[in-house]
Amino acid sequence: MRITALYTYPVKGCHRIEHDVARVEPWGLAGDRRWLMVDAEGVGITQRDSPLLTQLAVRPRAGGLVLSAPGLPELDVDEPVDGAEELVRVFRHKDPAPARVAEKEWSSAFLGRDARLVWQRDPAGRRIATHALPDDRVSFADGFPVLLANEGSLSAVNDWLAESGEEPVPITRFRPNLVVGGAPAWAEDEWLGRRLRIGDVTFRAAKSCSRCVVTTIDQETGEKGREPLRLLGKRRRFDDGLLFAINLIPDMSHVSIAVGDPVEVLQPYG
Repeated sequence: MRITALYTYPVKGCHRIEHDVARVEPWGLAGDRRWLMVDAEGVGITQRDSPLLTQLAVRPRAGGLVLSAPGLPELDVDEPVDGAEELVRVFRHKDPAPARVAEKEWSSAFLGRDARLVWQRDPAGRRIATHALPDDRVSFADGFPVLLANEGSLSAVNDWLAESGEEPVPITRFRPNLVVGGAPAWAEDEWLGRRLRIGDVTFRAAKSCSRCVVTTIDQETGEKGREPLRLLGKRRRFDDGLLFAINLIPDMSHVSIAVGDPVEVLQPYG
């Protein structure tokens, strides 16, 4: 088994960035989901309610980002190290986390609503709610630092879709950070509760990922459909949701992983 793709999403919900090499930090891959667009109440805006975020392209630079979207001029924004601090929520029901305001006008124009772009200066300020150790932390990702998807499981999903007369979907529908090839379909179900060694880094396979409507959004166009969520509801429905991919927590940080790195399943932890 080897890593076949690495992705980050610097602004939560934005179009992916593909990497050959990525550094692992305690709260996720370097630069992943450290920025978030929030509404007037300080609640995160995601593709669940704004598929337009698929059209947000991000180019990281030292100390900031360059944002671009159709119909708008590019925005070069610095990390607001001394910006106004406020508490935001990734989801309305989640605990608040500290952030700093980067800008308002461009984000509001892009989304067509009152919005502002915030930056997570201190990722150690957001704890992982479940299946974690007390010192584990996460960026503005949904709940865990790293999401791993299995190409073999995607092939199974696409076979089921073909049987139903539906079009196949790409792995990008599931917005993973890591993609592994060379594993059987659903092998990742058996990795839960174990450590994985990827290159020189070990991760805890903490929890399966329950999928939402984002999987039905074309990540290139923003158009919404029914699949593969409808199919997951028939084939992959469990007590904890419609499952595809697994959440990882790094044991080690400030070490890089790369496309082509081997993936090894280790002993259970805990």
